Amino acid sequence: MWWLLICEQLVACLLTLAASRYFIHMLQLESYQLDGYMRWLRKDANNMFGWTFKTGVSATVAFYVLPVLISMFVTGERQRSSIISTVVIMIFVAVYGAYMIFKDFGRTQKKPLVFTKRVKRLYAVLTLTAVVICALMVLISGRYDALNAKRAVAWLSPYLLIAVCPYVVMLAGYLAKPIEDKINRSFFVKAQNKLKSLPKMKKIGITGSYGKTSAKYCLAAILSEKYKVFYPKASINTPMGLSKVINEELTDDMDVFIAEMGARHVGDIKELVELVHPEFGMITSVGPQHLETFKTVEIVANTKYELIEGLPKTGKAFFAADGSFVDKLYERCKIKKFRAGISDGYLDMHAEDVEVGAFGSRFTLMESDGSSIRVETKLLGRHNISNIVLCCQVAREIGMTLPEIAEGVKRIKPVKHRLQLIAGAMNVIDDAFNSNPVGAKEALNVLHSFPGKHLIITPGFVEMGENEDKFNYELGTHIAETCDAAILVGPKHTSPIRQGMLDRGFDEKKIMVVNTLDEAAKKIPMFASNGDAVLFENDLPDNYTEK
Repeated sequence: MWWLLICEQLVACLLTLAASRYFIHMLQLESYQLDGYMRWLRKDANNMFGWTFKTGVSATVAFYVLPVLISMFVTGERQRSSIISTVVIMIFVAVYGAYMIFKDFGRTQKKPLVFTKRVKRLYAVLTLTAVVICALMVLISGRYDALNAKRAVAWLSPYLLIAVCPYVVMLAGYLAKPIEDKINRSFFVKAQNKLKSLPKMKKIGITGSYGKTSAKYCLAAILSEKYKVFYPKASINTPMGLSKVINEELTDDMDVFIAEMGARHVGDIKELVELVHPEFGMITSVGPQHLETFKTVEIVANTKYELIEGLPKTGKAFFAADGSFVDKLYERCKIKKFRAGISDGYLDMHAEDVEVGAFGSRFTLMESDGSSIRVETKLLGRHNISNIVLCCQVAREIGMTLPEIAEGVKRIKPVKHRLQLIAGAMNVIDDAFNSNPVGAKEALNVLHSFPGKHLIITPGFVEMGENEDKFNYELGTHIAETCDAAILVGPKHTSPIRQGMLDRGFDEKKIMVVNTLDEAAKKIPMFASNGDAVLFENDLPDNYTEK
């Protein structure tokens, strides 16, 4: 019955490609990093097969053991039993494939799959991989006869293919990697050459565990008072992201180019420095970010320092004064260096007489020689003031006067989802972008400075490595000290936050746990009303949601 086998394989391939869309989306959210995709698969055993077994062992048996038994004992030599076996197995294949398609299209997606040229190439490789696997399964089935195993493997192979589709996607990713590396390198070299052709343009690199995107926007606003500034919008901070905007958007009339530099692995900043060749380097912070890949904060610090190591001997390095890791990096630096932040006069530039409120922030910008000027911004939070002061120091070294800098600071606008105040009858503070322990604590302090009751909505932290529960527990203790109520998003992930709150004596009735951010937003009236303040702290991407 070879025609039945061929039909099975065709249907299985089509359903596998449809079901794989969900896993390709997760791979895209992991920036096509296969190690990150594997961590996502390991995070929850259910994700390995794309199925959430609400009913436990019985469902597992129904969808993974029964097809095997049916294939081995129902399949016979006669045409009728072969057709019955085929129909039964294809029902399982269709149900599984339909579920995965529904799981993909039936969920709320914060960042939907984008069908880029890379995704289309991946789908082509995936198609070829699936066809080869099906062919191999049919060939293998011809070598076994005991217990009807010959036919069992043949009839079961379509089901096996779709059942392991997350790993088929991973295999396709590995097979496509050499192609993608070659394409990416060509874009990289083209962007590199374009920057080299603009020697008069000043190039600035910004990195840090957090604050680099905000610092980029702040610096661009300040420098725009005097210069023509180019900077990638949003959080574009990877070699391919920067290469794309350089190749497609950078014009030769720009005075300054600001490059945000992100990292998840050792050597990532070094690669970005190789692309941009900046003359100025800024480090905004060092903290426990991406510890799943870095393992320790010390390794994070050394990776951020790759920016400073890549500067020319005539370059200038700028460090935020944090009293910790960044200060240690400042001490290591051998080229001309500056340190700035909210502190006393030992810094090259610092802020004094700080006022923070619903209006934003006001402070006196002080230089080490005693020169000063009063500045004002709509941004909230002391960490934003620290970033602004650091940017002012860079602007000073590039050639701006203090009055020009003060006017530039006025240009700074709040960045969406980064401690953004949405004023109204109820004050909403949107700090939903990529939370971290230091920023979250500052956000809670800002929330506490507002009148009325204080409500936080948060899913906690991710990518914190083995200390993730510890950081989330500490977040819970800070919430207990500053908030009147909390809505936690994700029962499993937020359990350490809840425990930290309870251990500090927080009223259990003022804690609500929900599955999604949308559900949390609907519950706000239960805890806050006009005149109160609500903080949205972090919003997990689709590959970290529990539902």
